[in-house]
Amino acid sequence: MSVDNALRFILRDPELSRRVCHIEAIAPRPPVYAAGDLHLPPDLQAYLSMRGIIPYSHQADALEKIRGGRSIVITTPTASGKSLAFNIPIIERLLLDSAATALYLYPTKALANDQLKGLQQIERFLGMHTGSAVYDGDTPLGARGGIRAKSRIILTNPHELHQVMPWHHKWSRFFGNLDFIVIDEAHRYRGIFGSHIALILRRFLRICRFYGSTPQFILSTATLANPAEFAQRLTGSPCDPITEDGSPRGTKHFVLYNPHSSGRKGSTFKETKDLFLACTSHGLQTLCFTGSRKMAELVTQWAKEEMVRRSTGCAEDIATYRAGYLPEERRQIERRFKERTLSGVISTNALELGIDIGSLDAVIIAGYPGTAMSTWQQAGRAGRRGGESIAMLVAYENPLDQYFMRNPGEFFARPHENAVLDEKNPYVAAGHLLCAASELPLSPERDASLFGTETPQYLQSLADNGLLRNTPYGWVYAGKARATEAVRLGATSAEVFRIMCNGRLLETMDRSQAYREAHTGAVLLHQGETYLVETWEPDNRTIRVVETDVDYYTQPLKTVDLSVTRTITTTCAPRSTLTYGGLMVTEQFTAYRVMKGDQVIAIEPLNLPPLTFPTNGVWFTVPDTFGPTLGTEGLDFAGGIHGVEHAMIGMFPLHVICDRWDIGGLSTLCHPHTGSPSVFIYDGFEGGIGLAEKAYDLMPEIIHTTHTLIDGCTCTDGCPSCIYSPKCGNDNQPLDKKAAACILHWLEEQWTRTPGMEGAGSCAIKTS
Repeated sequence: MSVDNALRFILRDPELSRRVCHIEAIAPRPPVYAAGDLHLPPDLQAYLSMRGIIPYSHQADALEKIRGGRSIVITTPTASGKSLAFNIPIIERLLLDSAATALYLYPTKALANDQLKGLQQIERFLGMHTGSAVYDGDTPLGARGGIRAKSRIILTNPHELHQVMPWHHKWSRFFGNLDFIVIDEAHRYRGIFGSHIALILRRFLRICRFYGSTPQFILSTATLANPAEFAQRLTGSPCDPITEDGSPRGTKHFVLYNPHSSGRKGSTFKETKDLFLACTSHGLQTLCFTGSRKMAELVTQWAKEEMVRRSTGCAEDIATYRAGYLPEERRQIERRFKERTLSGVISTNALELGIDIGSLDAVIIAGYPGTAMSTWQQAGRAGRRGGESIAMLVAYENPLDQYFMRNPGEFFARPHENAVLDEKNPYVAAGHLLCAASELPLSPERDASLFGTETPQYLQSLADNGLLRNTPYGWVYAGKARATEAVRLGATSAEVFRIMCNGRLLETMDRSQAYREAHTGAVLLHQGETYLVETWEPDNRTIRVVETDVDYYTQPLKTVDLSVTRTITTTCAPRSTLTYGGLMVTEQFTAYRVMKGDQVIAIEPLNLPPLTFPTNGVWFTVPDTFGPTLGTEGLDFAGGIHGVEHAMIGMFPLHVICDRWDIGGLSTLCHPHTGSPSVFIYDGFEGGIGLAEKAYDLMPEIIHTTHTLIDGCTCTDGCPSCIYSPKCGNDNQPLDKKAAACILHWLEEQWTRTPGMEGAGSCAIKTS
């Protein structure tokens, strides 16, 4: 095995080397250990000594803060020992207090089961009898009562917690003695899903207080720009951030690879396969991440076929890993990878989480995962024991990927993104207030500290709709069905559409997702399989699909209209205003494109009712004098602000953790509310999810990076790498790249002049 040999092969290959944009050698770093004696119980210290573990500085910091009664958020890189950082103080507390309990929340069942093994290993050595166990949908009914009655450490997931809280009387022993709530991989709980988890945790704290406990929170997360702010929004409690990493790091060679360089129409996944085989053929145990289950299967198939054709290895030595496989299949792949009897695995982001698969030599990431956080999480899977390693990012042809290919310094130097959630979303809050009232009577005065100052209004509104009833004991649930069944985690809309295939339920979608992904004629992907939507039955909210195998895909087209419902805050520059506020958005899905690769095969009409919802947005104005000035240069003002809107949406995930499909936009030469040319960007969920709110604070930075993107793109008139958008309802018309660049030059100058705002650049065209 030689990292150097693999790199030399890539750089000497005439095809591969032309696509290498940059190689960054990330220097090794020695460990920083805890200073002084940690004064652990003798048995626990003996366990660490037996394993050869000397705690790192950040693990010691976590121990000290937890001993002091503080809630914490640990945000150190992959493989830095975060699990040990919270397991040590929790085991210590349970050794000292025979009644104390701890609840561990994980985003997946697989991760909970994997982490249980580590806890049980500690307990066996110490001779503890905590009865640590996983409690989730797979737990046999016969085992559940014993776990509730005897276990002191329980591992579960938020979905299960949501379902068991109405039965809290069965958990009185465990909840009444709860000292810790561990939230591992906490960065997963962002956006609309994070809003739901934040309300679940507030409901849970209310139950704990009822039984007399006040647990500390321990959050473990990937590296974030705002860990303390995010943790407080998620839990409702202040959390001390632990960010200094004391773990060692080996040399990592990080390669930025662009299949679409110099205008070439490359294939991200075909070239990912070539790089994967280049690494495995040089003896590097390699993990490849793809963005979907289908692509994971395809890249594996292509790699195996080429290995057989070239006789360069055994096809059985590589495997696919994704959700949808049976648990025993996944465990076998994990075990073989850890034992190094597999030379390579192609996976979805299922292996991004902290499942133990040992130390790898190389990681290949097919397409920027959407966040720097996920990128470094995935890249951190290689070199986990401090050895030399390679990480490669293979670019898509989209604005964010191409921005990094042209600006490698930005990729390696820029801070991580902000994780955002809105714990005050009224649609999410209303559902969880129903659940809370079904668990314990609600008091507007007492419970407003958990659910917000608008709790009394929400309660009265729910009562007016016959869902709550005021009693001498407080507000109680009056609905007919179970309250928890009415609240779908990850959605705001109460309208749930069922996706049916031959009488079998495939999945459910809220209204907005169904409009986007499952309209009549849509090609729908589910667990890597392809389905065609045949009928749409709005009256009973049923969508019927048939399994198919087609070589095309579909993209919906929509028009957007919006009105401003309230202004929350405004900042004024010399000739522009920036505003954050409430919007009423109407999206009309008018047609869909049938696509084969980048080619439009057909455009088919759609007849769906309008989708109208309240949300939050951020918008800015441009003087209408820009139009004539640009016109004298032969440029199109409307195409310019349209291009600014597209490019800005494409760059949003660089600053705020989201998907470009989580946000919508509108550009107009004169909006009724502003009376000026304006660009609006809004949260694509009812009630908002905090993206536009954070973007308001970051708008000068977003303008700057959008300007850099357009200026740096080598195309002449615009392309998918800069101002074209796959979600444009106007079929990317009109668009004017040069006009967009001029507008961004001017905006950057405006916000540079404004106190408290930062930016760079100068105005290319004056509007006065």
